[in-house]
Amino acid sequence: MSEPGGSDGWAPLDPDLNGAAHRPQRPEPPPQAPHAPEPRPYQGPYAPGPYGQYGQHEQYGQYGEQGPYGPYGRYGQPYGGGYAPPAPFTTSRTEDAPPGAPFHRLARNPPHRWWRPLAGSLVIVAGGMGLAVVVMIIGMIVRTVVEGGVPDTDSDSVFGNDTADLAFDLGSLALFLPVALFAAWGLQRRRPGTLSSVAGRLRWRWMLACCGLAVLFCIVSFGASIVAGAAVDDQSSGDEHWVGWGRFLAPAIVILLLVPFQSAAEEYVFRGWLLQAVGACTLEDVKGRVGRAFSVVFRTPWPGIVVGSALFTSGHGYTGWGILDIFFFGAVAAWLAVKTGGLESSIALHVFNNLMAFLLPAAVGELDIEQGGVPWQVVAADIAPMALYAATVVWLARRMKIQTVTAGPEDDDVPVTPPPHPTPVS
Repeated sequence: MSEPGGSDGWAPLDPDLNGAAHRPQRPEPPPQAPHAPEPRPYQGPYAPGPYGQYGQHEQYGQYGEQGPYGPYGRYGQPYGGGYAPPAPFTTSRTEDAPPGAPFHRLARNPPHRWWRPLAGSLVIVAGGMGLAVVVMIIGMIVRTVVEGGVPDTDSDSVFGNDTADLAFDLGSLALFLPVALFAAWGLQRRRPGTLSSVAGRLRWRWMLACCGLAVLFCIVSFGASIVAGAAVDDQSSGDEHWVGWGRFLAPAIVILLLVPFQSAAEEYVFRGWLLQAVGACTLEDVKGRVGRAFSVVFRTPWPGIVVGSALFTSGHGYTGWGILDIFFFGAVAAWLAVKTGGLESSIALHVFNNLMAFLLPAAVGELDIEQGGVPWQVVAADIAPMALYAATVVWLARRMKIQTVTAGPEDDDVPVTPPPHPTPVS
């Protein structure tokens, strides 16, 4: 007897079918796997769109709030973390000295090399003298056009007028100021304002206070010189008399306009550039006992003070005790620049001292400053008020809490925010 189903897979006939045609039935299809989901259309960017659109599989909360997997769904952020922010870009070519640097070492910044102070000094000398020659040529051309004829080359006067010659002398010295600022920026790659002070600029409030002290210095110095002159048998002071406003006004205007720039230029060159140029040569890399000893000395401001004061003295025509007077003036001015962190006190002293030195002779008709031998009594009368001025300036600087070294991040009023760290790219 055969089994209910044949070997061919046909089911047996149903005997209950009354007269129906008996046909074999088709086999049932085998069970199939569930249908794969149809591909979804393009869903837009991976980031969540407004109100939860663009293909988020599930909505959590009202208005498409983000689900438990973050804004990019359960599969994480696409493309392995995105792009890192670009590095900051700067166009500055200058770098300052490190925090805590005193005034005489402001030129020792990261770009410093041994040849930069030497090259800058040559540029200052050549540039200043070149500009002076250009001004002289222009002045002589103007004089030739106005007066007609050829100027007398044997005369000591450049322009044939004492006031014009005085303006040329003062203006020629003033031209060294922009050249020194350019040398600091172009060759030493630092801000030109670092020649002025550790703050990178002239501190005008402190300058005003120093001007007041300089006026008092001039008053005391003038009184002391009168007393010293009475003790000296001076045969050249008997014919001096007031020349009147007609002859005094023009030289006075020239003096008042140009002496501040002439005096400031000398301070920037001798107490700014030279002091810092020597101060940058600290000999820190020198080895050996002798080398270390020289390094200790050159880290102090005194080599720069001595060199600058000696060159400053050589530019004047004084002899005898007058040399000591000029050297002491330069040394005091440089020492004040270091102690106060800037040139403000020395500029104020130099400006008002020169104003008095030029205006008083101009009032009696003498525009040429006579330089030569000076009695020791006059030198003593000048040195004593100068020392008093220096002591008063240092005391006032401490009272006013004047900045004497370069500031660091901890000294700034605004907290320093570190730059953002770039996002790591996996």
